[in-house]
Amino acid sequence: MIEERNLIYFDPFYFKNGNTAKPKYFLILKQLSNKIIIASLPTRKDTVPSNEEVSFGCVELPDINFNCFVLQENMEVTECGKSLPEKTFLYGHQLDEHEIDLLKVLYPNEGSDYTIIGKMKSDIFENIIKCFKSSKTVKNKFKKVL
Repeated sequence: MIEERNLIYFDPFYFKNGNTAKPKYFLILKQLSNKIIIASLPTRKDTVPSNEEVSFGCVELPDINFNCFVLQENMEVTECGKSLPEKTFLYGHQLDEHEIDLLKVLYPNEGSDYTIIGKMKSDIFENIIKCFKSSKTVKNKFKKVL
């Protein structure tokens, strides 16, 4: 389960902040050690300012401290040809660390607790990393390791 570039679907995902658990995609951006990973929780919630027309790629708006990467709906994003059913947004300010051991406890069974959708295509993944690394919105501790 824990490999960089893996796109995983958790049903449900238990949020660290205690929000109500719900089905959620999860993209592993970097494994820091055998204990910690950095991941993004892609969402279909669009908070891109309305004057920005982006169907795919990086949105960096430093004047308003905004960063995200946009994936088109039904665009193949994994090496195995899988796509996301809706336009999807990965927000730089939502990157977070997750403990590998805790993930393994919360989600012990592939197929019932989670599904590995596939490994993100290299070119898309590298563009996501580049977008986050060059952002003023992403925390410096994450930019350094990405």
